Amino acid sequence: MNKEWKTIINSIKSWIIEAGKEQVAKLEKTVSFSEKSAAIDLVTEVDIWTEKYLIDKIQSTYPTHSILSEETGSHEGSEGYQWVIDPIDGTTNYAHGFPFFCISVGVKYNGETIIGVVYAPKLNDLYLAVKGQGAYVNDRSLAVSNRNELHQALVGTGFPYDRATNPENNLDHFVNIVTKIRGVRRTGSAALDLCQVAAGRFDGFWEFGLHEWDFAAGRLMIEEAGGRTRAVPKERGYYVLAGNHAIFHKLDDLIHDTYK
Repeated sequence: MNKEWKTIINSIKSWIIEAGKEQVAKLEKTVSFSEKSAAIDLVTEVDIWTEKYLIDKIQSTYPTHSILSEETGSHEGSEGYQWVIDPIDGTTNYAHGFPFFCISVGVKYNGETIIGVVYAPKLNDLYLAVKGQGAYVNDRSLAVSNRNELHQALVGTGFPYDRATNPENNLDHFVNIVTKIRGVRRTGSAALDLCQVAAGRFDGFWEFGLHEWDFAAGRLMIEEAGGRTRAVPKERGYYVLAGNHAIFHKLDDLIHDTYK
């Protein structure tokens, strides 16, 4: 690993641990939130604070790097580095005090994701992946599962915020898949779901309507843990499929060809 990547990783770890402490501290108080695209699409004051904190740190330390973030969009830079940030993935969970939420940071160089860090402060789990260097949680190496039959598989999924009005709401695929697998989990954080695949706890994952900040870090996590992923841009965001190789292919067979 080159020196520059090591410096960036150390920066990310320091910043997201500090931001995570603030997120947990604010959970002890009343968190104010507002609706974005729908009544179930929330943004909290802590999302805004975390994003500003991280952007300020990046721009002061790496002023030539560009940034793509959930709440404020694109911030242009002059180098090949781009940071892809979700300040709280699982905002609804956070607003309700459910501990399955995280900060997700992916770093791309010349369009390729080279670093992924996902930190779940309430769970005290820090996931790290580096291109060509493997994936880890709390310094323990990660590997995808070796289960290869759907009836043995535990998989994760989610549903888009506009599921009440958007016919591409994943319900048809859910009904088709849930009868063929051991279990399905809908946790409310795509970034952490992808980390569960990398850790071998989930055998697969699929979801529609995601954005790059939802999966940039987690996708690298799975690939570095020996799994497979696909992200297909659609009209309302990305369709993301992931898993160990066997379950990836079997889920792929169950989801319509137009999503390949």
